[in-house]
Amino acid sequence: MFDIDLSYLKINQNKVALLQEMGIVTIEDLIRFYPSRYDVIVSIPPVLVDEKTIFEGVIIEEPKIFFIRRNMSRMTFKVQYQDTSYSIAIFNRHFLRTHLSLGSVVTIIGKLQSPNQVVASDIKLQSLESLSGFHPIYNLKSGITTKSMSGYIKKGLTFVDKDLIDFIPENLIQRYQLPYLKEALWQIHFPKDEVHLKQALKYLKYEEFLKFQMTLLFIKRNTHTIDVGINKTFDTQSLQQYIYDLPFVLTDDQISVSKEILQDIQSPHIMDRLVQGDVGSGKTVVASIAIYANHLAGYQSALMAPTEILASQHYRTLQKLFANTSMHIALLTGSLPAKEKKAIYRQIENYEVDVVVGTHALIQDALQFKKLGLVIADEQHRFGVNQRKKLQDKGDKVDLLTMSATPIPRTVAMVLYGDKDVSAIHTMPSRRKTVQTKVIKTKSMKPILPQLEAYIKEGGQCYVVCPLVEDSETMDLQSATKIYDAMCAYYKNKIRIGLLHGRMSDEQKDQIMQAFMKHELDILVSTTVIEVGVDVENANMMVIYDAHRFGLSQLHQLRGRVGRSTQQSYCFLFTSSNDQEALERLTFLENETDGFKIAEYDLKLRGPGELLGQKQSGLPSFLVADIMKDFNILERARIDAMEIIDHIDTPQYYSIRKYLEKKIEKNETYLD
Repeated sequence: MFDIDLSYLKINQNKVALLQEMGIVTIEDLIRFYPSRYDVIVSIPPVLVDEKTIFEGVIIEEPKIFFIRRNMSRMTFKVQYQDTSYSIAIFNRHFLRTHLSLGSVVTIIGKLQSPNQVVASDIKLQSLESLSGFHPIYNLKSGITTKSMSGYIKKGLTFVDKDLIDFIPENLIQRYQLPYLKEALWQIHFPKDEVHLKQALKYLKYEEFLKFQMTLLFIKRNTHTIDVGINKTFDTQSLQQYIYDLPFVLTDDQISVSKEILQDIQSPHIMDRLVQGDVGSGKTVVASIAIYANHLAGYQSALMAPTEILASQHYRTLQKLFANTSMHIALLTGSLPAKEKKAIYRQIENYEVDVVVGTHALIQDALQFKKLGLVIADEQHRFGVNQRKKLQDKGDKVDLLTMSATPIPRTVAMVLYGDKDVSAIHTMPSRRKTVQTKVIKTKSMKPILPQLEAYIKEGGQCYVVCPLVEDSETMDLQSATKIYDAMCAYYKNKIRIGLLHGRMSDEQKDQIMQAFMKHELDILVSTTVIEVGVDVENANMMVIYDAHRFGLSQLHQLRGRVGRSTQQSYCFLFTSSNDQEALERLTFLENETDGFKIAEYDLKLRGPGELLGQKQSGLPSFLVADIMKDFNILERARIDAMEIIDHIDTPQYYSIRKYLEKKIEKNETYLD
């Protein structure tokens, strides 16, 4: 808006250098450098000892200064407040002495130490009436004071005052009874009162969300306009027959999500859809419907998974699902012998393979498709955008379907995936039993040993999950190696036990997991490396040590490793914590099985950065808005953004369109 250098404001060059270090380069940066918080000054008469007080007094005794030691001074004087005199003491403010003359009015901020003595934290050389209200506090570098920052901002606002143009359209300003941008910026920095401050915040939060949502939607619109897809046609009767022949009935969510995907495949735009759903909700079945529709339209499909175990799992599942069809499925992983790889490459290139399932091996340059039409990326957050695109580029105008077993709350999904179509599978297939979850206050396996041993004796398998690989001197937590050694010593080969953790090589991990999947092991002691992609139907018991150390969403992901069959499954959450909040979180998980509700609850407790990981979350840094606290504004802004984008080519929105085009030109997906 105002890409004007700060030098126009005639600010000292040394101060300009400090401002630039803070990321303030232009006048736009300066006036958009919002306060981090506000000090509120209101009258608090000196009544209660040891409580804060703010009052106005007249100096009735000249100040005296005492230097206690080098760099520490104590100044004392007396003030009259109503009918009482108070002795005031303040430390390290002796430089104020020349301003504190008899009869002058000052405002005292401090704590009442005794009925007639106040230890002041600050002394304001103004009357309380002139000081009352909200005082902005900024996050500043050393060398710039709050007072000088306010002065620079006032200069900046005055400089651009007549040129401030609202990004928010007039009809929306009127609809939501918002102030104009000019008023909002003045009031965020120099609020008259709480009402004006709230109105300014309301405007600026809505403006941030509207800009962000419109940028994502505009990118999506342009992508659809530029990247015109292939309008695929397929025999719907054959597809219906495939669905009818499945050995189970689809859930309502599976049906609705499948319809959305099929509409994408048939549309003239390239599909870019994310399907979210808990472990076991049936995402692979939905993917198989997309694969079969793509096959009927005359195209090949590729399903990419992050690990060989998960790729092999998908391969076996698709073999079962397509058992009654003529579909030819291939498995391509990095560990395959070179001769086998080359043979599969030839088959794919000659269209002798309808769908290939694999790991990163799918994006190797040597692999070429005859007619790739659909790419599916499972556990999509484990792949970079470039990796998915590299696979898509092996075909012409290829549809993309991504899947995630980590449910993300709608609040975050709207921000993270505003440029994607998002579908969710909430309901679980009726054939799956709910995992019985129980919180146990313990540090050892003793409370459940009889149940565990009886379960193993009946032929079942169990996961034991620990937060650490090895013992730590700084944390009193159970480690996988310690528990493994203790269990091996206790059972003396009567029960077969394996150890799995992230420090092992990929080959070692695969060997251990293969042994567990073949039931060559009864108990697998592990860290969270089993969180994604392990499907062992016979393992229907899980023990998680120090459960309070994990986030709820992560615990839910771990719990999703059991309950993969029709057998009853169990998850025991061990904790030694006495922290009430931690116990409440675990109790919530004990009684809740819906991953979306768990993620929402986890988000409210820990925030998006901790829930998703700060570096991985991809969340933009909003200046004043908060995606959780201000979700109603975010939701409203998204609806309004969609309405504007639908009419973006009209003269009414010319300036908005130019703003969005500039952002795309600069490759700015997020906010300025």
